[in-house]
Amino acid sequence: MNTLADRTPLEEQISQWREFLRRRAAIHGSDVDELEDHLRSQVATLIQSGLAEDEAFLVAVKRMGSLDVLSREFAREHSERLWKQLVVTPGTVDDNARVSRDWLMALLLAVVAAIAIKLPELFNVDSVFYLRNASLLVLPVLTIYFAWKRKLDLVSGVWLALAFAGAALFVNVYPFDRNGDTQVLSALHLPIAMWLAVGIAYVGGQWFTSGRRMDFVRFSGELFIYYVLIALGGGVLTAFTVLMFQAIGVDPSWFIADWLVPCGAAAAVIVASWLVEAKQSVIENMAPVLTRLFTPLFTLVLLAFLVTMAWTGSPIDVKREVLIAFDLLLALVVGLVLYAASARDRESAPDFFDRLQLILIASAVVVDAVALAAIAARINEFGFTPNRVAALGENLILLANLTGSAWLYTGFLRGQRPFDDLERWQIAFLPVYCAWAAFVVIAFPPLFGYN
Repeated sequence: MNTLADRTPLEEQISQWREFLRRRAAIHGSDVDELEDHLRSQVATLIQSGLAEDEAFLVAVKRMGSLDVLSREFAREHSERLWKQLVVTPGTVDDNARVSRDWLMALLLAVVAAIAIKLPELFNVDSVFYLRNASLLVLPVLTIYFAWKRKLDLVSGVWLALAFAGAALFVNVYPFDRNGDTQVLSALHLPIAMWLAVGIAYVGGQWFTSGRRMDFVRFSGELFIYYVLIALGGGVLTAFTVLMFQAIGVDPSWFIADWLVPCGAAAAVIVASWLVEAKQSVIENMAPVLTRLFTPLFTLVLLAFLVTMAWTGSPIDVKREVLIAFDLLLALVVGLVLYAASARDRESAPDFFDRLQLILIASAVVVDAVALAAIAARINEFGFTPNRVAALGENLILLANLTGSAWLYTGFLRGQRPFDDLERWQIAFLPVYCAWAAFVVIAFPPLFGYN
């Protein structure tokens, strides 16, 4: 056994946590040992994902499932001291070296992504090439970043490379009509399908570890928020660039359109991912916080839409743009449920926000059912088209997800089911969405004649 002088900071923190459980909860030594094994497993996973030991300990304590109330109380009592260790006290040489190494790799790959976006122009490609391949020029670079950071094994890396190669083959070999619907559908669904490959790299190949899948969900939401913030900052930069150069009689529009916007958009994916990784979960993530803000707003919008539609008797206009908008709306509802689940204390009793979530899900189920009825009526009257079949499949998957979520949330509110059932249900649908997107990319062109 290590003496007190031999203990590392992590071992000292775990020792304090054990003593806290014994003092506050009078837990048996064997039970504490079992909980400690779970804590150490969480810490090891977080360290592998790039967190320092102190950061990993804080996050792991917060995520402890079976003793959330006690763990939260422990974190609250010790957070001020630990936060000072993390922020005020300079990091160790190893920590600083790790941060510098991660940043240099992210910067290098951001440059690679920017070059990848411009490189095809050397071969005189047109806008159709970029429509098909834009995601394949950036997502492999992001996958490489996480494969390097997570030390992904060679076999998994080869399989991911083959997945991207296969995707490139399908979208470029098919003889699409230049303005065909299947080409647009393939372009829209390809990044959804390949996002699963990014996720596998992100979790270090441990896709079937449920906690890691939820980490990827959190990362995806945070990445979207950071990317939007970077895009807004880029918009301000662009505006000032135009203003300054026009003041001296120079028109920079060619540089902005041909270089700044495309290269910046590609590089920002890598930079935003690095920012999410660097921030991690030491303080509250933004996605769950925004979920608390937008859940009541989306609930009001859906209820207002249903009431207005019932009052006016106006059916949904089934056009491609309308269907895409409805699918995005329903996907946002699923996202709100996911991020609310990721931040919730599983041991807490149901509260007002949980009931509001159920109302949101129920409203989305009704909207989805109305959209499906409109799509089915359109198919019955005018026949099958790629747009209608794609919308039909996506809305059926969303309906199954939302209906199951409503059922599980109702069981939770009645005290008949644990909250973890809802989280597992949501996580189980992630590969379903990606599989459907891959089916659209691979099967729709030959099924509908490439038009």
